[in-house]
Amino acid sequence: MELLAKLQQQLHALEDRQLIRKRRTVESPCGPRVTVDGRELLAFCSNDYLGLANHDAIRHALQEGAALYGAGSGASHLISGHGRAHAQLEGRLTQFVAAHLEAPRAISFSTGYMANLAVITGLTAGDREAEIFSEELNHASLIDGARLARVKTHVYPHADLAALETLLQASSAATRVVVTDSVFSMDGNLAPLPALLALCEQYGAWLVVDDAHGFGTLGERGHGALEHFDLRSPYLVYMGTLGKAAGVAGAFVAAHETVIDTLIQKARPYIFTTAAPPAMAHALLASLDLIEGAEGARRRAHLQALVAQLDDGLRLARWRRLPSKTAIQPILIGDNGDTMRAGAALYEQGLWVGAIRPPTVAPGTARLRVTLSAGHDRADVAQLITALNALERT
Repeated sequence: MELLAKLQQQLHALEDRQLIRKRRTVESPCGPRVTVDGRELLAFCSNDYLGLANHDAIRHALQEGAALYGAGSGASHLISGHGRAHAQLEGRLTQFVAAHLEAPRAISFSTGYMANLAVITGLTAGDREAEIFSEELNHASLIDGARLARVKTHVYPHADLAALETLLQASSAATRVVVTDSVFSMDGNLAPLPALLALCEQYGAWLVVDDAHGFGTLGERGHGALEHFDLRSPYLVYMGTLGKAAGVAGAFVAAHETVIDTLIQKARPYIFTTAAPPAMAHALLASLDLIEGAEGARRRAHLQALVAQLDDGLRLARWRRLPSKTAIQPILIGDNGDTMRAGAALYEQGLWVGAIRPPTVAPGTARLRVTLSAGHDRADVAQLITALNALERT
């Protein structure tokens, strides 16, 4: 078939540019050490930042949730799929952000990707003159949300407040939506959220914050970027994911109750999707207890100690560790082939580190993306440091 031949040519072109992605099958629970194809690896590539994905309390809560509510929800939230566990989870998440939003309310989603699509399309629904102002390094879900909104979208350079203000000044739109990651997933640095919020309040724009990599890890109680920066505003629309630091699955959006009511009525990714299994919501209640309690505080402190250990121990000359104080620790190599070879060499040594290439990052900026977890210990990070320092010199 000519259609298949065309697809095969496209795959060959990706392979020629060292851009083919391959899946590996993990045979063990998520954790610092995983079994892949019968081999144990020390993994530095998951988003299980607090090491909760296989925590006893959460596993037991998931089992309890299945016993209480069964396996599936059976329908979308607006038909009959919104159960007691979902309502309890949303109430608890509302408490997490209550100090930062006016008349707060939270709504849960099956995935963070869907949540971002819902927020952007929901806020701009019915206003063809609305304008979106999107950070250059935003996650693909935010980019796709802006595309689906089918309104004018401006992309401002990374962390460039002056450029964003110029765009906002020139806009006459009644609905303006500024969209940014809090922690940038491939760089690990934080957006200048206080200054962004000040601009949004000055120009009457929503500030949508994707805190996928900050929720659970930032803030004294793990409440995320809003707590970390001590932000308060009715202009904030906050998205947090529950499959990273929280260790389970799903996501939520929190904002003024009128915003949430708007999403329930207008956001197609919410309206037309079967609700997540209620057992997941029940398990997440246990996860939130851990995040907010003494154990969560200990895990966040340990994670920061591992970040400092990596910073102190790396001695790189050709490669460059990007400045980051978060669990995401990128090591910039540049060339796709060199990056793939570095990742393969680490894998042969029993170290699993993500090799990130375009289009996830810009051409010429391929990198190793080290992600640390509170489940790692100092010996794990020391082993990684030794391997990286030696590999760069070969």
